[in-house]
Parts: sequence; structure tokens; C-alpha cells
Amino acid sequence: MDTMGRHVIAELWGCNLEKLNDMETIEQIFVDAALKSGAEIREVAFHKFAPQGVSGVVIISESHLTIHSFPEHGYASIDVYTCGDLDPNIAANYIAEALEAEIQEKMEMPRGMGPVQVKQKASVL
Repeated sequence: MDTMGRHVIAELWGCNLEKLNDMETIEQIFVDAALKSGAEIREVAFHKFAPQGVSGVVIISESHLTIHSFPEHGYASIDVYTCGDLDPNIAANYIAEALEAEIQEKMEMPRGMGPVQVKQKASVL
């Protein structure tokens, strides 16, 4: 069945601690990941937390790439959502490699498959 998009959610463990805490490095990795996947970048916004951690988003015409990093745990949560013909795994795999993740747990969800079927509860009279 056709979908409107593909959404990859990834858990990255054992990442390079310095990279996880360096906003400029993470921003560049995410911009590069978007470009490698063939996406068209619209906006880029990242924030460095004190004392550590980075959150950010790269908004692309085809949707978005996001991260929340936890250097104190060597962990980053990322998601890459693309619409159209782009493969979000290209960007997700690049990010995992660039952050030097030792463990990568990833799942992909199709998006826009059609209306959600809500099961109605039987009414009690």
C-alpha cells in the first residue's frame, strides 16, 4: 500500500560524548544527513543546554530530522521523517555513523496509510 511518508525512529547508544555535546558538530551532521538523503533544507534550529545536551531540528521540504542528545549517557534519540521518494534510512544511518554509535536500535513506520479505524464502544442502555 502507498504511504505519504516514512518515519524512522532511532535510539543511538555508545555515541561519541564530545560530539553529543557539540551543537555545531551535531548541526553539521544533520545538515549533511539531510543533503545525503536528497532532501531540500528549509530551516535549521539547534539549542545547546547547560550543562550538557543538544536538541535540534532540520526542517526539510519533505518533513524533518530531529535529535535530543544526552552526553551523560552516551545516548541520542533521533527521528527522520520523509515524504515522497526519499529514504529516511540514508539520513538515519549517516547520523548513527557520524555520532559513532556503538548500538543502533531503529524502527520504521509508514505514515499516511489512511484514516485510523476507531473501534466504537458498545453503548449500555
